[in-house]
Amino acid sequence: MKFQLTRPEDSGSLIITNFICSTITQSQKMKLVFATHNENKVREVKAILPKNIELLSLNDIGCFEEIIEDANTIAGNATLKASYIYNNYNYTCFADDTGLEIEALNGAPGVFSARYAGVENNSEANMQKVLQELLYKENRRAQFKTVISFYKEGKEMLFTGICKGEIIEAKKGDGGFGYDPIFLPEGFSETFAEMSLKQKSEIGHRGKAVSQLIEFLRK
Repeated sequence: MKFQLTRPEDSGSLIITNFICSTITQSQKMKLVFATHNENKVREVKAILPKNIELLSLNDIGCFEEIIEDANTIAGNATLKASYIYNNYNYTCFADDTGLEIEALNGAPGVFSARYAGVENNSEANMQKVLQELLYKENRRAQFKTVISFYKEGKEMLFTGICKGEIIEAKKGDGGFGYDPIFLPEGFSETFAEMSLKQKSEIGHRGKAVSQLIEFLRK
Protein backbone atom coordinates (compact mmCIF):
# COMPACT_ATOMS: atom_id res chain seq x y z
CA MET A 1 0.00 0.00 0.00
CA LYS A 2 1.35 3.44 -0.91
CA PHE A 3 0.58 6.65 1.03
CA GLN A 4 1.15 10.17 -0.24
CA LEU A 5 0.92 13.50 1.60
CA THR A 6 -0.30 16.17 -0.83
CA ARG A 7 -1.13 19.21 1.33
CA PRO A 8 0.30 20.73 4.54
CA GLU A 9 -3.05 20.36 6.25
CA ASP A 10 -2.74 16.61 5.75
CA SER A 11 0.04 16.36 8.37
CA GLY A 12 -2.36 14.72 10.78
CA SER A 13 -2.97 12.01 8.20
CA LEU A 14 0.78 11.47 7.95
CA ILE A 15 0.99 10.87 11.69
CA ILE A 16 -1.88 8.38 11.52
CA THR A 17 -0.32 6.69 8.50
CA ASN A 18 3.04 6.35 10.25
CA PHE A 19 1.29 4.87 13.28
CA ILE A 20 -0.58 2.34 11.12
CA CYS A 21 2.61 1.31 9.28
CA SER A 22 4.46 0.96 12.57
CA THR A 23 1.65 -1.14 14.02
CA ILE A 24 1.60 -3.41 10.97
CA THR A 25 5.37 -3.88 11.17
CA GLN A 26 5.20 -4.75 14.86
CA SER A 27 2.29 -7.14 14.37
CA GLN A 28 4.22 -8.93 11.63
CA LYS A 29 7.19 -9.59 13.91
CA MET A 30 7.56 -13.34 14.28
CA LYS A 31 8.38 -15.05 17.57
CA LEU A 32 10.60 -18.05 17.08
CA VAL A 33 11.85 -20.31 19.86
CA PHE A 34 15.35 -21.76 19.64
CA ALA A 35 15.25 -24.92 21.76
CA THR A 36 18.49 -24.37 23.64
CA HIS A 37 19.84 -23.04 26.92
CA ASN A 38 23.21 -22.38 25.27
CA GLU A 39 23.62 -18.60 25.09
CA ASN A 40 26.63 -18.97 22.77
CA LYS A 41 24.39 -20.63 20.20
CA VAL A 42 21.71 -17.99 20.69
CA ARG A 43 24.21 -15.18 20.01
CA GLU A 44 25.44 -16.90 16.84
CA VAL A 45 21.92 -17.27 15.46
CA LYS A 46 20.77 -13.77 16.45
CA ALA A 47 23.70 -12.34 14.52
CA ILE A 48 22.24 -13.51 11.21
CA LEU A 49 18.47 -13.47 11.79
CA PRO A 50 16.34 -10.77 10.12
CA LYS A 51 15.18 -7.99 12.46
CA ASN A 52 11.53 -8.99 12.08
CA ILE A 53 12.16 -12.28 13.91
CA GLU A 54 12.27 -12.21 17.71
CA LEU A 55 14.40 -15.11 18.89
CA LEU A 56 13.50 -16.69 22.24
CA SER A 57 15.55 -19.28 24.10
CA LEU A 58 14.24 -22.01 26.41
CA ASN A 59 15.06 -19.72 29.33
CA ASP A 60 12.80 -17.04 27.83
CA ILE A 61 9.77 -19.36 27.67
CA GLY A 62 10.38 -20.85 31.11
CA CYS A 63 11.38 -24.32 29.92
CA PHE A 64 13.90 -25.72 32.38
CA GLU A 65 13.10 -29.42 32.26
CA GLU A 66 15.63 -31.78 30.71
CA ILE A 67 14.88 -32.84 27.15
CA ILE A 68 16.31 -36.31 26.64
CA GLU A 69 18.59 -36.53 23.60
CA ASP A 70 19.03 -40.25 23.09
CA ALA A 71 18.72 -40.55 19.31
CA ASN A 72 21.52 -42.27 17.42
CA THR A 73 21.81 -39.53 14.79
CA ILE A 74 22.36 -35.77 14.81
CA ALA A 75 19.07 -35.20 12.97
CA GLY A 76 17.26 -37.44 15.43
CA ASN A 77 18.38 -35.38 18.42
CA ALA A 78 17.34 -32.13 16.73
CA THR A 79 13.88 -33.61 16.09
CA LEU A 80 13.51 -34.77 19.69
CA LYS A 81 14.15 -31.26 21.02
CA ALA A 82 12.03 -29.32 18.52
CA SER A 83 9.07 -31.69 18.72
CA TYR A 84 9.12 -31.55 22.52
CA ILE A 85 8.88 -27.75 22.55
CA TYR A 86 6.19 -27.65 19.88
CA ASN A 87 4.06 -30.34 21.53
CA ASN A 88 4.41 -29.00 25.09
CA TYR A 89 4.63 -25.22 24.60
CA ASN A 90 2.88 -24.74 21.22
CA TYR A 91 5.50 -22.36 19.81
CA THR A 92 6.83 -22.18 16.29
CA CYS A 93 10.31 -23.40 17.08
CA PHE A 94 13.51 -25.01 15.94
CA ALA A 95 16.28 -27.02 17.52
CA ASP A 96 19.72 -27.88 16.31
CA ASP A 97 22.14 -30.65 17.00
CA THR A 98 25.77 -30.47 15.95
CA GLY A 99 28.49 -33.04 15.66
CA LEU A 100 32.18 -32.99 14.82
CA GLU A 101 32.93 -35.80 12.36
CA ILE A 102 36.58 -36.82 11.98
CA GLU A 103 37.60 -39.07 9.07
CA ALA A 104 40.40 -40.91 10.86
CA LEU A 105 38.05 -41.71 13.75
CA ASN A 106 35.36 -43.15 11.46
CA GLY A 107 33.12 -40.14 11.93
CA ALA A 108 33.53 -39.86 15.70
CA PRO A 109 32.74 -38.14 17.93
CA GLY A 110 29.67 -37.38 15.79
CA VAL A 111 26.39 -37.55 17.68
CA PHE A 112 28.37 -37.98 20.92
CA SER A 113 30.39 -34.78 20.47
CA ALA A 114 29.12 -33.02 23.60
CA ARG A 115 29.90 -35.99 25.86
CA TYR A 116 32.80 -37.60 24.01
CA ALA A 117 35.08 -37.66 27.04
CA GLY A 118 32.33 -39.06 29.26
CA VAL A 119 31.55 -35.76 30.97
CA GLU A 120 28.57 -33.83 29.63
CA ASN A 121 29.60 -30.60 27.90
CA ASN A 122 33.18 -30.66 29.19
CA SER A 123 34.78 -29.00 26.17
CA GLU A 124 38.34 -29.16 27.47
CA ALA A 125 38.14 -32.90 28.16
CA ASN A 126 36.52 -33.53 24.78
CA MET A 127 39.25 -31.63 22.91
CA GLN A 128 42.04 -33.39 24.77
CA LYS A 129 40.56 -36.78 23.95
CA VAL A 130 40.34 -35.90 20.23
CA LEU A 131 43.91 -34.58 20.17
CA GLN A 132 45.17 -37.71 21.91
CA GLU A 133 43.40 -40.02 19.47
CA LEU A 134 44.84 -38.13 16.48
CA LEU A 135 48.35 -37.92 17.92
CA TYR A 136 49.99 -40.25 15.38
CA LYS A 137 47.53 -39.89 12.50
CA GLU A 138 48.37 -38.01 9.31
CA ASN A 139 44.77 -37.65 8.18
CA ARG A 140 43.24 -34.89 10.27
CA ARG A 141 40.34 -34.03 7.95
CA ALA A 142 37.08 -33.29 9.72
CA GLN A 143 33.77 -31.52 9.34
CA PHE A 144 31.19 -29.91 11.55
CA LYS A 145 27.59 -30.84 10.76
CA THR A 146 24.53 -29.03 12.07
CA VAL A 147 21.00 -30.27 11.49
CA ILE A 148 18.07 -27.97 12.29
CA SER A 149 14.59 -29.33 12.96
CA PHE A 150 11.93 -26.64 12.42
CA TYR A 151 8.36 -27.13 13.65
CA LYS A 152 5.37 -25.05 12.63
CA GLU A 153 1.71 -26.06 12.73
CA GLY A 154 2.66 -29.66 13.41
CA LYS A 155 4.93 -30.00 10.39
CA GLU A 156 8.69 -30.54 10.46
CA MET A 157 11.37 -29.32 8.07
CA LEU A 158 15.05 -30.31 8.30
CA PHE A 159 18.00 -28.13 7.25
CA THR A 160 21.64 -29.24 7.20
CA GLY A 161 24.81 -27.14 7.27
CA ILE A 162 28.33 -28.53 6.87
CA CYS A 163 31.70 -26.86 7.31
CA LYS A 164 34.76 -28.85 6.22
CA GLY A 165 38.22 -28.40 7.68
CA GLU A 166 40.82 -30.16 9.79
CA ILE A 167 41.87 -30.70 13.39
CA ILE A 168 45.06 -28.88 14.29
CA GLU A 169 47.63 -30.25 16.75
CA ALA A 170 47.11 -27.74 19.56
CA LYS A 171 44.46 -25.25 20.62
CA LYS A 172 44.46 -21.76 19.11
CA GLY A 173 42.20 -18.87 20.07
CA ASP A 174 40.09 -17.88 23.05
CA GLY A 175 36.72 -17.32 21.38
CA GLY A 176 33.93 -19.65 20.37
CA PHE A 177 33.01 -22.77 22.30
CA GLY A 178 33.12 -26.55 22.08
CA TYR A 179 35.79 -27.78 19.66
CA ASP A 180 36.33 -24.35 18.07
CA PRO A 181 39.96 -23.91 19.26
CA ILE A 182 41.13 -27.06 17.43
CA PHE A 183 39.04 -26.77 14.24
CA LEU A 184 40.57 -25.01 11.22
CA PRO A 185 37.97 -24.42 8.49
CA GLU A 186 38.96 -25.21 4.93
CA GLY A 187 40.57 -22.24 3.13
CA PHE A 188 41.30 -20.25 6.30
CA SER A 189 44.35 -19.73 8.50
CA GLU A 190 42.33 -19.04 11.67
CA THR A 191 40.48 -21.51 13.85
CA PHE A 192 36.84 -20.88 14.71
CA ALA A 193 38.05 -19.71 18.13
CA GLU A 194 40.16 -16.97 16.48
CA MET A 195 37.37 -15.65 14.27
CA SER A 196 34.85 -12.95 15.00
CA LEU A 197 31.28 -14.05 15.67
CA LYS A 198 30.22 -12.51 12.36
CA GLN A 199 32.84 -14.36 10.34
CA LYS A 200 32.13 -17.69 12.00
CA SER A 201 28.39 -17.23 11.45
CA GLU A 202 28.94 -16.57 7.75
CA ILE A 203 31.07 -19.63 7.00
CA GLY A 204 30.15 -22.03 9.80
CA HIS A 205 27.90 -25.06 9.85
CA ARG A 206 25.26 -23.53 12.11
CA GLY A 207 25.16 -20.33 10.07
CA LYS A 208 24.65 -22.33 6.87
CA ALA A 209 21.79 -24.32 8.37
CA VAL A 210 20.16 -21.17 9.80
CA SER A 211 20.49 -19.42 6.42
CA GLN A 212 18.48 -22.24 4.85
CA LEU A 213 15.85 -21.83 7.57
CA ILE A 214 15.68 -18.08 6.92
CA GLU A 215 15.20 -18.63 3.20
CA PHE A 216 12.37 -21.05 3.97
CA LEU A 217 10.70 -18.51 6.29
CA ARG A 218 10.84 -15.83 3.60
CA LYS A 219 8.85 -17.91 1.11
